[in-house]
Amino acid sequence: MHIVIFVTVPDKKQARQIANKLIKTKLAACVNIIPGVESLFSWKGKIDSAKELLLVIKSEKSKLPKIIKTVKSLHSYEVPEIIALPIIAGNKEYLRWIDECIR
Repeated sequence: MHIVIFVTVPDKKQARQIANKLIKTKLAACVNIIPGVESLFSWKGKIDSAKELLLVIKSEKSKLPKIIKTVKSLHSYEVPEIIALPIIAGNKEYLRWIDECIR
């Protein structure tokens, strides 16, 4: 099953480091780096906010445990956001391309 994984990061350097590692190790076919994300969240009993970048990672469900391990090893946050959603449909050629890239 194809998935999309969302990860927020504090800066472009960390975004590129994670994206490059995931692609080089064939854990992801593509990582979009989206700047300008403002996050509001509850942390340690207080409402906090941060300017972040959002990584949108395209992969396969079987790769998720290794993706989580890799992201956590490179991420500066104590509890990084790493959430995965199923891709229920899409351009068949694009989904095939994902398969080719991560094999």
